[in-house]
Parts: sequence; C-alpha cells; structure tokens
Amino acid sequence: MKVILKQDVKGAGKKGDLVNVSDGYARNFLLAKGLAVEATAHNINEKNAKDAAEKHRQQVELETAMETGNKLKDQTVTVTAKAGQGGRLFGSVTAKEVAEAVAKKFGMDVDKRKIALESDIKAFGTYEFDLKLHTKVTVRMKVMVTEA
Repeated sequence: MKVILKQDVKGAGKKGDLVNVSDGYARNFLLAKGLAVEATAHNINEKNAKDAAEKHRQQVELETAMETGNKLKDQTVTVTAKAGQGGRLFGSVTAKEVAEAVAKKFGMDVDKRKIALESDIKAFGTYEFDLKLHTKVTVRMKVMVTEA
C-alpha cells in the first residue's frame, strides 16, 4: 500500500515522502496512529502542491537574500568602544555589537550567530567579517572600530 508520511517514521521515511509499505503495517500502525495518509489521487495532488509552494518560498527567500547581499557587499559599519593606553580596547568587540551596528545602519534584523569574525577585535581599526544571509549567500563586510 502506498502512503504519504505526515511525520518522520524510523525505517519508513521522512515527513512528506511517498512510500510503499505492507498493507498491515499501513492499516494497523501508520494510519491508526495518524503518522500517514493513504496515497489517493487527492492526497498526492495536495502533496505536490505543498512541495511546489515550499520550493517557490525557498526560491523567493534566496532571491531576497541575494538582493540584500548586493546592497550590503563591501559596506562598512562603525562600532565605538572605550580603550586604555596604547589603543587597546577594554574587552573586545563581539559579533553581537557588530550585529547591532548592522541593524542600526541598514535597518535589518541580524542574528549575531550569522556573523563570522576572523579573529577577536581588541584594537582600533578596520576589520572584515562575513555575514551569512542564507545558506548559499555570504557577504563580505567591514567593521570600523573607533574610540568612544
């Protein structure tokens, strides 16, 4: 019997998969527990429509990330910090502070985990970092650390 899985089932497949299982397994376990639906023409068409919608959503997300990436490419954000003698900072500039600076300058919400600093920023100057906008889109930007 062919069924469409509504959840991941160990040994059978992942959510949304169309799988062929024995009649007893399908009737007594998968359908009874609500883990799957029978693969009727209506259910298959519904699955195909959901898959197409998901694919379209992912494509739009990627295009939006690429557009944003083109705007942000090679841009510079400024972070101010306090320092002691010799230009050494008290502490260091973190990804959180860089994310706040990007959000403030460009008006977009950026997660600090999406920012990859090459090394700790412990002195004034200009440093480069990568901003991951999407799994396939990474933008190179600069942060300028100035004295408060």
